[in-house]
Amino acid sequence: MEHFVWRVLPLLTILISLVVFFYLQDSYRAHLHPLVKFPRNKCSLLPHRHFWITSKRIVTPQGIISGSVEINEGKIISVIEGYSKQGKSKQEKIIDYGDAVVMPGLIDVHVHLDEPGRTAWEGFDTGTRAASADLLQLSTGGVTTVVDMPLNNHPTTVSKETLKLKLEAAENKIYVDVGFWGGLIPENAHNTSILEGLLSAGVLGLKSFMCSSGISDFPLTTIHHIKEGLSVLAKYRRPLLVHSEIQQHSKKHLELNDKGGPRAYLTYLHTRPPSWEEAAIKELVGVTKDTRKGGPLEGAHVHIVHLSDSSASLDLIKEAKSRGDSISVETCPHYLAFSSEEIPNGDTRFKCSPPIRDAYNREKLWGAVLEGHIDLLSSDHSPTVPQLKLLEEGDFLKAWGGVTSLQFDLPVTWSYGKKHGLTLEQLSLLWSKKPATLAGLESKGAIAVGNHADIVVWKPEVEFDLNEDYPVFLKHPAGFFQMLVSLGHNKRWEVAAGIGH
Repeated sequence: MEHFVWRVLPLLTILISLVVFFYLQDSYRAHLHPLVKFPRNKCSLLPHRHFWITSKRIVTPQGIISGSVEINEGKIISVIEGYSKQGKSKQEKIIDYGDAVVMPGLIDVHVHLDEPGRTAWEGFDTGTRAASADLLQLSTGGVTTVVDMPLNNHPTTVSKETLKLKLEAAENKIYVDVGFWGGLIPENAHNTSILEGLLSAGVLGLKSFMCSSGISDFPLTTIHHIKEGLSVLAKYRRPLLVHSEIQQHSKKHLELNDKGGPRAYLTYLHTRPPSWEEAAIKELVGVTKDTRKGGPLEGAHVHIVHLSDSSASLDLIKEAKSRGDSISVETCPHYLAFSSEEIPNGDTRFKCSPPIRDAYNREKLWGAVLEGHIDLLSSDHSPTVPQLKLLEEGDFLKAWGGVTSLQFDLPVTWSYGKKHGLTLEQLSLLWSKKPATLAGLESKGAIAVGNHADIVVWKPEVEFDLNEDYPVFLKHPAGFFQMLVSLGHNKRWEVAAGIGH
């Protein structure tokens, strides 16, 4: 295999997290958002209960400072601008990172870990190890918290009983904090007791699909199901995450599909046009008006996942926000890195839904990210076994959709974002603060007194060589890593922060 040399940013993901983990118990109160406990965390700083870290670039809510962060028992107890050893005892551990960036660990709120039931696809062990990727001080990782989706595992997480199965599956297998979304489906949408039981058991919110999910026990929801779900979520003040596509049939798109053949990426692209996203979001904003202050659904929140359409769909969301609706939106690194024009025919690794659109759309997405119209980023890490991707057949219409990217959230975002003017403060907002707010994780997402010490340390300016032997912890590594190589993106990067999409 040809040796590929990548110039990529080392993240030195020393996850300085002395994270406080909790086992999810039936007795949790509704306002507590539990995360799963993992006793095997191998962070090198764990032996020190009380220590300081210093840097000339610490990303805080007030901006980037040169100073010190004091950590005790896994919590941040002081953040001091400027640094002096005066007043510190000789017994106190001080780690000086010089000009390396110290910032909050990333929170990826859209991850499919596929356990229980589909560990051939991923699993808590491989997925969360890839998120941290710190065991060898690799240049990837940097994710200290993930929130797992309720589908692709079997059974799907749609009741407190199925949530318990997932918790049991996660025990002693995770390398980072893990939270869970529950599922909203037709079978529980009209059953308040099931939804309340699921929310009281500790899920951080609910997720639904407005189109087929491809999973038989996670059917699509109509706007009527969504209204019912929001009425329950309003009581708990938690969000509903929505896959916002409604299938539309058009003679024009069918004709384009016939011309291209199933191996052509454009064939697949034309089968899921932007109008699918627009139709779904148009229905949603008809409901989100009730989430305004004083409205019947005040307390509920609608979050649009993995937005691909940067035009009419985004305009609808912006209008709803301007009216005071409680609504937010995310997009993903693969929509910000790739374009339909460069995807090779037959390379089904690029298939996802909604699809990756053209370069013009990609640049508009970047504009929306930088202007704050897109609230946060997530990976939508959605792996499967290679056989379902039909890599040899190359049939975009039959292949399973989903991009495998969890290990590369931070480096990929920075690599492409820096070229568009993304700042470290914006990076932290998109990947830490805003995701923490969405998931209700009040003690995460910022380097601030009282917060969990979930921290990543990295050097944005330093480059290193990456080849095909680079460790990828994901169960099926043929994701962003090989996708970037196949498009030659590694040859174009000047400051690369992420190894492989």
